Parts: sequence; C-alpha cells; structure tokens
Amino acid sequence: MPGNSSRKGAVRKRGKGVGSGNTAGSGGRVRRGLEGKGPTPKAEDRPYHKAYRRRGPNEPGKTQPGQGHAGQARSGGRPRTEVKRSGDDWVIGRNPVLEALQAGLPVRRAYVADGVERDDRLREILRYAADHGIALLQATRAELDRLTHGAAHQGVALQLPPYEYLHPDDLLAEALDAAEPALVVACDSITDPRNLGAIIRSAAAFGAAGVIIPERRSAQVTAAAWKTSAGAAARVPVARATNLNRTLRQYADAGFVVAGLAGEADLDVAGIPGVDGPVLLVVGSEGDGLARLVRENCDVLVSIPINSEVESLNASVAASIALYEVTRCRG
Repeated sequence: MPGNSSRKGAVRKRGKGVGSGNTAGSGGRVRRGLEGKGPTPKAEDRPYHKAYRRRGPNEPGKTQPGQGHAGQARSGGRPRTEVKRSGDDWVIGRNPVLEALQAGLPVRRAYVADGVERDDRLREILRYAADHGIALLQATRAELDRLTHGAAHQGVALQLPPYEYLHPDDLLAEALDAAEPALVVACDSITDPRNLGAIIRSAAAFGAAGVIIPERRSAQVTAAAWKTSAGAAARVPVARATNLNRTLRQYADAGFVVAGLAGEADLDVAGIPGVDGPVLLVVGSEGDGLARLVRENCDVLVSIPINSEVESLNASVAASIALYEVTRCRG
C-alpha cells in the first residue's frame, strides 16, 4: 500500500562508495553556468581574435601579463582610464625610413628585423639612429610582418605617434593673442595628405597661426603629410573641426574675414577687404573646389589670376600664392 514502508523494496538502502546509486550534487556548477557572464569584450580585447593580434604589444587596452580584461589588475584594482587617440601611422621600407628620419619625423618606435641583410641604406639608418639617440628594437620578420599588416617593410619600420590636434577654439584664442594680425588656413575636402603637408609648410613659411581641417572626408596628419611638411607640422598647430561650417561662422563672429579661394571669383586675392586684420583663408579641393555650404559661410570669394589655358592650380600651390599675397598686402 502507499506509504507502507514495510513493503519489499519500499525502503532504498544507502549505498557505499562510487557507483553505489547515490546521485551527487553539482556543487553549484549548473546554477553558475546559467548566470550571465557580462558584456562581450571588444574584438581587440580578445586574445584569440585577429583584431587583438594586429595591435602592438604595448597598445592601450591590450591585456598584459598579470592583468585581467581591459587592463584591470587581477588583484581587484580599478581599470586604467582609456585614452581616446587617433591610430598610429607607419613608415616602412629602407628609403622611406631613412628619408623620414632625415626629415625629423617624430618616432615612437623603430624596428629592425633580426638577421636582415645590410646594405648602404640600412647602414645609414643605423648610423643616423645611433647619432640621434633613437633606439632600434629587434624583431623577428614574423613579428614585423604582423605589426605592419604584411606590408613590404624590407626589414625596417618606424611607428609614428598619433598626432595631437588642437581644438579650433584654442587655435582661435592663440591666433587672436598673437602680436601680428591673425592668419589662419582652413582646408575643405583636401584628401591628399601630401597636399595637406605642403599647405602646412606654406602656412609656416608665411607666418600663419595654424591650419584647420575637418574630422571627416579630409586628409589627416599622417606620415606622408609629416614628410611633405618638412618638419613644419611640428611647429604649426593643426586643429580638427567636427563641423567646418560652424567653425567658419565662429571665426567670423570673432572678427575674422573669411575668404574662400574660388577660380571663378572676380575679386583678386590682393583685394581681400580688411586684409590688415584677422583673415581666415579657405582652400578647397583641386577638382571640386569649395563645397556649397562652405561658400555660403565665406564673407568673400577671391581668385588667383592665371592663364586661361590652365583650368586650375594645385590646392597647395594656390594656398601658397594666396598666403604670399596676404602677407605682401600687409607690408
């Protein structure tokens, strides 16, 4: 009968040892397995992911020995503050590396592959690095391939630090505080970094306070721009604007004459009104020129007289001529 413990087989005998029929508990393993494990880490923070392997060994956010995820110490210390910075740039190949060193480009790290064949170029690189106190880090070819994403590095590579851009507000304040009348160059849709570097070089030559570039759809201060600027990128600040049109209006409100270079304009660069005061010179791309909204935010459009058989000038050449004219008109 139900509940009759005297019935044969109604009482289960307690077994002994493993395999006796007793059911062992999970010790909480099942319950813990059902718990959430938190947000999925970013790809670059997962050691098994290819995005993690593409990053350098000392990149911010990469887990180091003795650390947990995202650089947090396993002992319970708080995580490091993540610093937002633009990506590093690389110079690879023997000729480019030597030219970059001679041009005075800033160097974050310099690498040379183990057992690489030495020629005159490599000997010059080694000599220059020794004379200027630049440490050359030894790396295997496989490591250098990984760091440069499989590019043809010829056994040498330079890692440049991220360029530190100025805020347009800070550039505005510095320009207005200068003893001389302020002169600033803004670039609209300049996508070739060599053009940008040449504009920075011209800005330095003619005493401009700085250069403004948009954050998007524009060349940035990369190794190519550094090299073309011939070191001027270290002396002339470059500000990066989230919204170029808003920045133009801000400078106009501060007393700048915003003059845009346009090939079809009737007014010569030498005729910029108020040239003795603060001037913001806006340079557009060689192909499309100034964007429509940029034109609308210029106080005046000016041109450089050229032979009618030539459609336009290179953007950096036009910027150089216009900067010369402004400084000449100021005496």
